[in-house]
Formats: sequence, structure tokens, C-alpha cells
Amino acid sequence: MTELFVRTLREDPADAEVPSHRWLVRAGYIRRTAPGVYSWLPLGYKVLRNVERIVREEMDPISQEILLPALLPREPYEATGRWDEYGPNIFRIKDRRGSDYLLGPTHEEIFTLLVKEMCSSYKDLPLALYQIQTKYRDEARPRAGLLRGREFVMKDSYTFDIDDEGLEKQYQAHRDAYIRIFDRLGFEYAIVRAMSGAMGGSASEEFLAIGDSGEDTFVRSPGGYAANVEAVSTAIPEPLPYDDAPAAHVEDTPNTPTIETLVAVANEKHPRADRPWQASDTLKNVLLMVVHPDGTKEPLAIGLPGDREVDMKRLGAQLDPAEAEPFGEDDFKDHPGLVKGYIGPQALGLESSTKIRYLVDPRVVTGTRWVTGANEPGRHVFDLVAGRDFTPDGTIEAAEVKEGDPAPDGSGPLHLARGMEMGHIFQLGRKYADALGLKVLDQNGKLVTVTMGSYGIGVSRAVAAVAENTSDDKGLAWPRELAPYDVQLVVAGKGDEAITAANDLASRLHEMGVSVLLDDRKATPGVKFADAELIGMPTIVVVGRGLADGVIEVRDRRSGERQDVPVAEVTDRILAAVRG
Repeated sequence: MTELFVRTLREDPADAEVPSHRWLVRAGYIRRTAPGVYSWLPLGYKVLRNVERIVREEMDPISQEILLPALLPREPYEATGRWDEYGPNIFRIKDRRGSDYLLGPTHEEIFTLLVKEMCSSYKDLPLALYQIQTKYRDEARPRAGLLRGREFVMKDSYTFDIDDEGLEKQYQAHRDAYIRIFDRLGFEYAIVRAMSGAMGGSASEEFLAIGDSGEDTFVRSPGGYAANVEAVSTAIPEPLPYDDAPAAHVEDTPNTPTIETLVAVANEKHPRADRPWQASDTLKNVLLMVVHPDGTKEPLAIGLPGDREVDMKRLGAQLDPAEAEPFGEDDFKDHPGLVKGYIGPQALGLESSTKIRYLVDPRVVTGTRWVTGANEPGRHVFDLVAGRDFTPDGTIEAAEVKEGDPAPDGSGPLHLARGMEMGHIFQLGRKYADALGLKVLDQNGKLVTVTMGSYGIGVSRAVAAVAENTSDDKGLAWPRELAPYDVQLVVAGKGDEAITAANDLASRLHEMGVSVLLDDRKATPGVKFADAELIGMPTIVVVGRGLADGVIEVRDRRSGERQDVPVAEVTDRILAAVRG
């Protein structure tokens, strides 16, 4: 350690929000260079390379590794529409001739063009290629250290097949490889249904590292349903008969700008016999402005039960590549037919006077009865029946998912959990091959479009995910396969005898293939012990006062178990711990 390029810190970095960020900086694994950009120091780089090694060991049997440039021309991304769809999320640059380039956020287009240049027949397929490379995305708010950065290391792979059956086989092979990779990385994870987003394609699954620091919400049911919250589909109730439903009637509901005040006034002034009014009986209509990649805007109204809020991530997944922003005061001025706080379905829809597209939550089925705005100040409509009194333009999955909601496949109530995206696999189909003209001759000599799959793993993010899952209140605690060194050997005794014994032990372990980090600093034992727990090697060996009694202490970092081992047996004991 007197030679290692490392400096541990006693205080948390000021911008640290999650455990992995705090411990990786404090233990000297990474250093911040700019917002969302980090330098890898020797300890951190060893962990990163160990993640890459595991990925390669599982990917090489099913794919071939290549390396593409990070500096990419505009034209392929323009051909697929993603030059505009990515909006401000990509780094765009010009060369000295004024030509447009971008720093690659992902490489579907470039892989597709490469295969187009080199493959012309079904005999060239199936094909699978992958790379491990640095990617760039201009995150608006980089945060959480390695978990949301502007520069990150990613493994992306792509498969090319003559038909959907071949794609399905390669998709399953990648899925199986991902399971082996994440099992080896050593953190708890879930495989969930996901949205394809700007990537396009049909089937899509995410591998999420489970943890409170995760930025993604996902759901699981006792019967095995699992989905990212953006991909959850609502269990749609059956339509209801409404022949005996009372006619819709407008009532005075003064001072009811919120759902809570509306429910209170409804129960006070307009009570009903069977049960009290509640928030789920109300139909809330939320106005938003949809911003398309080309900058054009259009208003959108979303109707949903009053006991739920619009989930902006779910909404964003439905609108992608467009984005949503709040409906502002100027927008209301542009639509004088809307009465703020009392908006009802009668003022919404493409057939209405406002021409504002009106989409509702899937629970708003035919026959359901609602209390909603009358589009008059201080007044609401009661017993407004969907399908009788109003017809929306369609449905949208934008309402928040709640704990206990029914799973769409009937497998039980949904339970919410947090996770961070570690891997994402897509059945892309023919989106990119169509856009870029990737065709090959089939067995009959006919040109057919190649079908593709895309598969990503966040390699640098995996370092943070493991740190999140395995750290404790003392620091990092690496699993054996990822640790920078197998053993941290602490010289805690005074005098030459302890130093000589530690050096001899380190030499013997090195000869046996065990990597050792020797703490030979002239620091107090307390400082060395604290740093050993902070840095987090799986096995900590202490050559200290016990040496006089012929023993050396062996500690397991994760369990905290300590054993005094006779000097003559310590090498074998360490070897057994390292090799399992």
C-alpha cells in the first residue's frame, strides 16, 4: 500500500447520495472528474476488469467480440429517426468541415451497417456480435456516482437472423447467459417485463438489481408476474350495465379545487344511500402538453380515477420519443373553453369544441359511473356514465401503480420494489434492418430483411450495483470474483518480526496464485483496520500481537468472523478461503 495509487477518505463526498457512490470514492476506487464523469483508480479499475472478464467468459461461447468507434456520423442515426428522437440526450459535435457527429449512446445503426457490408446470404447467418465500450449520454441531472453518469462502460451485443424463429433462439441464449453473468456478479436481481422505448422492437426484458437506491420501480406478484412499472398493464374490469343508472346531473360543489375537497362536499351536500363517496368515484382530468422531438407541441388530457396520480415515468414510456410537460397558465389562456379545476369530459376529445385529445385510464370502462368536472366554476357532474354520456378517444397506461393492485395475469396482488437497471434485452425485429436496408438472399434466392436482437449490460454500473448490495456501515465488502485482491494483509505488530512474517506470507500466497494487498504503511493498527474494512477485500489477514503466540488472525470481511490460525496452517487456511 505504500506503492499503491490510493488515498482513502474519512468523510463522505459532498455530492454522494447513495452508498455505492460514498464508499467507492472514500475507498479510493474512483474520483470525480466532471459531473457524471469519473476516473477509475487502480482498485476500481481492477473491479471493472473483473466484471468485463465475467461478461466475456459468458458471452464468448455465444457471440464474437468486436470494437466499434465511439465517434459516429450523423447519417445512420438520421436514417432511423434517432438523431431527432434522442433530442438533447446525445452529445453532438461538428468536425472542422462542419460535418455532424455524435458520441455513441448505443450502436444499433453501426452494427447493422457493418453486417450489411459483410453479409449477403442466409449462409452468413445466424450471427452474434458484441463489444464492451464506453458510451455517452448527456444526462440532464447526472447523479448517484456510477449509477447515472454521462460516460459509462457498456456491453452491447446484437444478433442477426433470417427469421423470427432464429431470433427467438438467440434471444433465449442471451437471456440464459445474462442469468449466469448476474448470478456470478453476486447481487440480488429480478427479471421483469419492460418497455422498448427508443430502441423499438417487440419483446423486451430488464434485469434489475434489487435495492432501495434503485431509480426504477417494479412490481412482482406471488404467482410470478414481474414487470417494470412502465410496462405494467392494468387489469381491465368487465363493462357494466347502465340501463338503470340515473341520468347525469350537475350539482353545485363550491370551493372544491381538489379531489379531497370534492369528496367532502359530495358527502355533505349530495350523500347517497348505499355508501359514501370516495376518491375512486371521481374522474380526474389532467392536462399536459406533449412535446415532440421536432419541437412541435400538442395538448393532451388524461382521465383517471381520483385516487391515483399520473406517473410521469409510465406516461413518458407511452409517449416516447415525445415528452410531456405541465399545462401552464399560457396554455389555459390559449384554450378558454377549459375551466381550470373543474374540467370534465364534455369539454375534451377530438370531437369536442377544444379538439384536445382525451385518453383515459383502462379502468374507465363502459358503464362505470363518475363524479367529474362540469366545466363550470364550482360545479361537478354526478352519475356521468362512460359509454353513455362520454366517449374518450382511447386509453393510456399512465396512472400510478399501487401496492396490492391485481396482477394483469391474475397471479395475485402486486408488490412494489425498487431496482436499478443492469441489463436489457430486446427482440428488435426489423426496425433497423428496414431503415438501413439490411437484406440477404434466402434459400430460394429471394431478398429478405434480416431480423435483429439487441442486448445490453451496464458494465461500469455493475460495479456500483454490487457495491450497493454488499456494502455495510464500515465500507465495501466485495464478492470473491470481483475483488481487486483476494487478501488484504495487515501488518499490525511492531518490530521487524511482524514485517518479515507478513512479507514471507505474502510471497508464499503469491506463488500459489493468491493476489495480496500488503498494508505495509507506518500507520496505527486502528487506521489500518478501518481502511481494510473500507476497501473491502474478502479476506483480511492480520499479522500482529498474536505472532508471539504463534498465531495469525484471519478475518472474513463479509461475515466478520475471526479466527486465530497457527502460523504453520495459515497458508492452507487462506488458500481454502480463497478457492472455496
